[in-house]
Amino acid sequence: MRRGSSVGQVTVGRESITRTYELIRSHIRRTPAIDVDGSDFGLDSSIRMVFKLELLQHTGSFKTRGAFANLLMREIPEAGVVAASGGNHGAAVAFAARKLGKRARIFVPAVSSPEKQERIRGYGADLVVIGNRYAEALAASEEWAAQSGALRIHAYDQAETLLGQGTVGLEFEEQDPQLDTLLVAVGGGGLIGGIAAWYGGRIKVVGVEPEAAPTLARALEAGHPVDIEVGGIAADSLGGGRAGELMFSIAQTDVDCVRLVADEAILAAQKALWTTLRIVAEPGGAAALAALLSRRYQPKAGERVGVVVCGGNTAVAFNKRV
Repeated sequence: MRRGSSVGQVTVGRESITRTYELIRSHIRRTPAIDVDGSDFGLDSSIRMVFKLELLQHTGSFKTRGAFANLLMREIPEAGVVAASGGNHGAAVAFAARKLGKRARIFVPAVSSPEKQERIRGYGADLVVIGNRYAEALAASEEWAAQSGALRIHAYDQAETLLGQGTVGLEFEEQDPQLDTLLVAVGGGGLIGGIAAWYGGRIKVVGVEPEAAPTLARALEAGHPVDIEVGGIAADSLGGGRAGELMFSIAQTDVDCVRLVADEAILAAQKALWTTLRIVAEPGGAAALAALLSRRYQPKAGERVGVVVCGGNTAVAFNKRV
């Protein structure tokens, strides 16, 4: 078992994630994990599925963990903080900044949904919509940081972000120590990087990406992170365009494999979550389940499979009757 991966001066592993959890736990929700029979989703009845409901986290996604880790572990200048985001990270940073009395400016691309933009504004941050892709919003945020002196809070390529997201794994193991496999949606890789660092190869961690945004899959093929074009229905949450440099070494050793899913499979997973559990997940939040339902990941008989439902910031309703 690995002790952890060094990221700059920070080791991302079980001890540092545990310390981070103690620091942020009063600011976050301990989200529930629910046990479901595989037959409820059309799978073999011997398969047990355990859903970690991070869409019930403050701001509607796991991103709040990393946001508080950054604001509590780093020195915040008078200019406050700045972040680029498809929406969820920006909402989380805005929320954490408001709670801690700090200024925040958030840059998002036009692909960010109106619902996510409204959340960011509602938390009191200055919102700037610029460009059509995350990379353009990121470049603008970095320019603002250089001009203003604001602290950059990266959505996934930052040690403190990885530590915060790794607390999802810590909670999940406490709630269900018998997991064999854990399916995690991947955008830039902060969530799966933190979770994989927590488990350190003790269970199978499987990344799930949209076919239209295969950032980690392409990075693993190339042997290093590469820039890719992204699109599809989950682009605002899983469309980072490049896997994080800091999490890549973790992924190489502690992520078992990556499975790609079609937009149609993500839509089907969204509908299945609503129909079966009355959970409304955004496309990125349903992507991990899509790998199971589309058979892109096929568990063995008796396998206990964890699924992180990582976000719920969507206005989509699957039942139009009230």
